[in-house]
Amino acid sequence: MKENIEKLIKEALKSVDLEAGAFVVEHPTDLKMGDYSTNVGIKTGKAKEIITHLEAEPPSGVEKMELAGLGFINFYLSKKFFKESINEIIEKGEDFGRNENLKGEKTIIEYTDPNPFKEFHIGHLMSNTIGEAVSRIVEWNGSETRRACYQGDVGIHVAKAVWGILKGEENPYPAGAKAYEEDETAKKEIKEINKKIYERSDEKINEIYDSGKKDSLKKFDVIYNKLGTKFDLMFFESESGTFGQRVVEENIGKVFEKSDGAIIFRAEKYNPRLHTRVFINSEGLPTYEAKELGIAKIKSEKYLYGRSIVITGNEVNEYFKVVLEAMRQIFPELAEKTTHISHGMLRLPSGKMSSRTGDVITAEALIEEVKKKVKGNEAVAIGAIKYMILRQAIGNDIVFDIEKSVSTEGDSGVYLQYAYARTSSLLEKAKVSTWQVDTLMTGPTREIERLLYRFPEVVERAEKEYAPHYITTYLTELASSFNNFYAHEQIIDISPESPYRLAIAKAFNIVMKNGLTILGIPAPERM
Repeated sequence: MKENIEKLIKEALKSVDLEAGAFVVEHPTDLKMGDYSTNVGIKTGKAKEIITHLEAEPPSGVEKMELAGLGFINFYLSKKFFKESINEIIEKGEDFGRNENLKGEKTIIEYTDPNPFKEFHIGHLMSNTIGEAVSRIVEWNGSETRRACYQGDVGIHVAKAVWGILKGEENPYPAGAKAYEEDETAKKEIKEINKKIYERSDEKINEIYDSGKKDSLKKFDVIYNKLGTKFDLMFFESESGTFGQRVVEENIGKVFEKSDGAIIFRAEKYNPRLHTRVFINSEGLPTYEAKELGIAKIKSEKYLYGRSIVITGNEVNEYFKVVLEAMRQIFPELAEKTTHISHGMLRLPSGKMSSRTGDVITAEALIEEVKKKVKGNEAVAIGAIKYMILRQAIGNDIVFDIEKSVSTEGDSGVYLQYAYARTSSLLEKAKVSTWQVDTLMTGPTREIERLLYRFPEVVERAEKEYAPHYITTYLTELASSFNNFYAHEQIIDISPESPYRLAIAKAFNIVMKNGLTILGIPAPERM
């Protein structure tokens, strides 16, 4: 409908010989102002001439148009349009909201990226929730999509954990990290272990390393299964480091230079807003930067993508800008295809929870804490957590309020799940086999009808802006509207309008399920 209105406005402008530049057609925030509104009248100063032209041949599905304010033109859709939209939702079912805007495109999305030998913490939980939602949004817009996880299985953090294991520590990584900072002898030992891990030169260390990595990956798989993520591709720093180091060394004197025994990239030579970073350290080992350069090429060889999206916490923003600049010099075609999306931190109000390691809050601990609030229902707990992460724009820090996350009063995952479960129960009770949309409908169009058809537009916008929160906001408004409809109308009765009211409930059930699915939030039939 939006595209149809835009097209007719352009034709009207042409007919009255006007130029409007960039005008918008959007939904007014207040439904009293119509279903669509355009500022084209303000842009041209000729709102009356434009609306007169449009009224001569009104857009299909539009019941009336009105001038408002300084020159806005508001469009009110017809009852026939809303009936047809309800019918379309029911007919398309689980495919309602899908489009083929990105058909033929291949996208690889990297997210979560936990490190073996370390805890899967709430930062990984945040990255996973956002990455999974973005992956599904891209898929719903027609792109072939591959989910990738890139894990740091080598590096000083692994050496710290292996040192802790060798010393018989109960929590190896925190113990190793503490010793590295406070004990020079331990620091030297950890650096030596790090070198041996890269070289695979010590049989005992190899055994500890291989066993520990295997156990970590098994634990991660348990969490991915809970969260509803299945990765297509797993990458590791042990492979990207070797390749990245070779790339850096091959470009010494061209892009990189030697400095105090290390190899560096002076990014400020290419962009004055950037800075110098080390790509190979003085011990001859590749840094995160070199590994990141390597993984970009390795990804493209595993999956010939047209777009690569990398999702990380915003603490690496400046570092990633330097990596992308280095990539532009070495692999310009890959840099052009790469988009970095960064998110804020997930924090907990002090005193709410404590970590068993003392320095991080694990994802499992948070899930278990929320489960206690919802009678042990894991699907509801996961939905509560994901909603709190996806309810606002990516990039902002989130203070996770457990009580708010499980509220049944609105603005929570529980609120959406409950609305879906309520309609599932209602539809099961109704036992309808044929949906009768073209039946009696008296009175004004309901708010719920004026929201349901918008879902595909929301899915499109969420992809264009990499913004799952548009879907979260829409579903919350939709659930509120349905609950109002449910509270004020008898959906199942013997009246002639009952079949249409049931059709509305069915359409809502479909849209809510599809929306929750895109967000990666479980949709339980009963609660």
